[in-house]
Amino acid sequence: MTMTDDRQERIRNRAHQIWQEEGHPAGQDERHWHQAAADIDREDATGKSSAAKKPSKKATGAAKAKAEPKEEKAAKKAGKPKKTAK
Repeated sequence: MTMTDDRQERIRNRAHQIWQEEGHPAGQDERHWHQAAADIDREDATGKSSAAKKPSKKATGAAKAKAEPKEEKAAKKAGKPKKTAK
């Protein structure tokens, strides 16, 4: 396997990982490929693996799921009348 083939394979794997993290959206393959290529280039420049990198908040469904209950809680709190001191 040549260096170019290895890079292409790494990009392919990273793009697939991004696609999975985002919940398998259709029609985003080109964006995933470019994001993956940028990740691999950055990884090669710094010598760090993207596996050690935290996923972005945009890319994780878990982050969105955690944010919704906080927003709901804040909305409920805002709807309650404030207690006044007597």
